[in-house]
Amino acid sequence: MTNPVIGVLALQGGVAEHLAALERCGADARPVRRAEELAAVDGIVLPGGESTTMTRLLDTFELYEPLRERLAAGLPAYGSCAGMIMLAREVSDQAPERPAVRPLGALDVVVRRNAFGRQVDSFETDLDFAGVPDGPVHAVFIRAPWVEEVGPEVEVLAVADAPDSTERSPGVGRIVAVQQGSVLATSFHPELVGGDERVHRYFVQIVRARLDSAAHA
Repeated sequence: MTNPVIGVLALQGGVAEHLAALERCGADARPVRRAEELAAVDGIVLPGGESTTMTRLLDTFELYEPLRERLAAGLPAYGSCAGMIMLAREVSDQAPERPAVRPLGALDVVVRRNAFGRQVDSFETDLDFAGVPDGPVHAVFIRAPWVEEVGPEVEVLAVADAPDSTERSPGVGRIVAVQQGSVLATSFHPELVGGDERVHRYFVQIVRARLDSAAHA
């Protein structure tokens, strides 16, 4: 089987880490900075970073509308941290009349930015992740969002547990991983956990399934 071509939006964030993880999972991974590069991929990863900056850069590189259109047409996508925010339909903690972030609307979810706190509140924990085999996934949360509302077609894959260093956190029980069709998103950064590509492998399987479905349509 031909390796799926999966792009990583290369405007900011952990681009190199995502590219390396996807390559280890059998994908042909490529950075995406231009519309013609986006047109050539079978799936796209939106990495972490800063969602207001990402919104501006998508406009600067004339990628916002091409990406939104491809997502609406069914392009498989995975967003981590800020990438989750960009894939959502709504961001709860901004003024609707003056939005700093323009989400792409690929996931029927409402997210809250920096919901777990500031940089100093970053933490790591282990999560049960539906669909990912071989035990809990180690999750790294850095100024992470959480999901406040999900639509009827959205599957919740993981909820937050308490950080190892505390008995209780305001984020306990909050939704931190979701999937809707061929769109996947996590609040955390699996690309920062060396030697564990299970989340990326899960996304590569989503892309392969989409390609196989299109080939037999």
